[in-house]
Amino acid sequence: MSLFDETERRPLSVSELTSQVRGALENRFASVWVEGEISNFRQAASGHWYFTVRDEGAQLRATCFRGINSRIRFRPSDGLLVRVRGRMTVYEPRGEYELLVEALDPVGAGALRVAFEQLKERLAAEGLFDASLKRKLPVLPRRVGVVTSPTGAAIRDIIRTVERRTRTVSILLAPTRVQGEGAAAEVARALRALNEHHLRALSEGRAEGCVDVIIVGRGGGSSEDLWAFNEEELARAIRASSVPVISAVGHETDFTIADFAADVRAATPTAAAEIVAEREDEIGDYVERLTHGLVNAARYRLLAERARVQEAAMSPGFDEVRMRLRVAREELADARCRLDNRAGDLGRDARRRLDALVQKLSPGRMATAATRSRVRLTVGGAALEAAARARVEDARGRLVAAVAALDAMSPLAVLGRGYALAQDAGGRVLRSARAVGVGESVRVRLAEGALRCRIEEVEGGEKN
Repeated sequence: MSLFDETERRPLSVSELTSQVRGALENRFASVWVEGEISNFRQAASGHWYFTVRDEGAQLRATCFRGINSRIRFRPSDGLLVRVRGRMTVYEPRGEYELLVEALDPVGAGALRVAFEQLKERLAAEGLFDASLKRKLPVLPRRVGVVTSPTGAAIRDIIRTVERRTRTVSILLAPTRVQGEGAAAEVARALRALNEHHLRALSEGRAEGCVDVIIVGRGGGSSEDLWAFNEEELARAIRASSVPVISAVGHETDFTIADFAADVRAATPTAAAEIVAEREDEIGDYVERLTHGLVNAARYRLLAERARVQEAAMSPGFDEVRMRLRVAREELADARCRLDNRAGDLGRDARRRLDALVQKLSPGRMATAATRSRVRLTVGGAALEAAARARVEDARGRLVAAVAALDAMSPLAVLGRGYALAQDAGGRVLRSARAVGVGESVRVRLAEGALRCRIEEVEGGEKN
């Protein structure tokens, strides 16, 4: 080619050349994976992400538009090692080539795990998980709100557990989706709806409509299935709830952001139901233990007092009481006899005096005086006899009452009801079958008389 031909060729403009380079680059690298470390990350007001992917020998500008990064579950940060998929292009105004990002994954840890840790650290730094914000659950909740799927296993487990463990708790379900796009927002709305219901009932004075505690959760699943409970919107809704919240998501090994934001974390939905019903179980068990304790204490006290009565009944003092009662009865009979004799003597003496007075009087006057004296004597004798009988009856009544009272308090009455007292050869009261051995003799005292017995068999253990 001659020098003239080179000078006659029309040169390309910068724009033309850049456009051709762009076309060639986009055709050659329409889809490419690049691995490197993120640096200079920034998010523009438009929502687009701009950063650099670099390694030890080079760097590559990268752009991730808002429509793409809204589907990425974690937020890139400087120093994070990532694997990027995209297409190469040229930013013509600057003549710089760049990578338009279509997918972004962390290297060495899943995107969901990175997003979880990032959100957890940020909310913890805000104090959203502080222990001082945690509220105590009510001791005996009457109504429990549940935010979960109406067709999932979680609601069935909760209902079955509550029905088995308590009869006083009712359940108010706020149905919602628990996985998929937009599920976190639905769960947050359902939680807010229960709070509104509670506050409305509270303002209207309807205690039966209030919600005492709310369970938010679902059954187990993959990390993607549980991701709705890792969203920031739900965490803030839980913390803003005016009713204490129990988070019950997945299985015991599953942890979500909702667990850290809630007042109480339950390992499973069943465990959450057990928490709201456990106080009633505890109180019922406590009352039952107290009842058994009182019954046993009363039984032991009764046995101890019965033993004391039986031992006292063997005391010689009770024989003395019976003897004193017998003496008192005899003395009463003697006193009555003496009183009757004295009344008879007084009557006879009065009649003798009357007869002597009659003999001294004239016949006419004697008749009149005798008549009057007889009348007075008759009246006086009757009055004297009535007074004597009244005193005797009064004394007898007091004695009978005293005897009845003594009989009622006497431990011998215990023997009269069919009980018996057993004593060993030394006269000691037997309280246990193990206190005697086979072949030994015992004395069994009954209400009337006593028996001499010899032991042929011991039930309840051999003699110590």
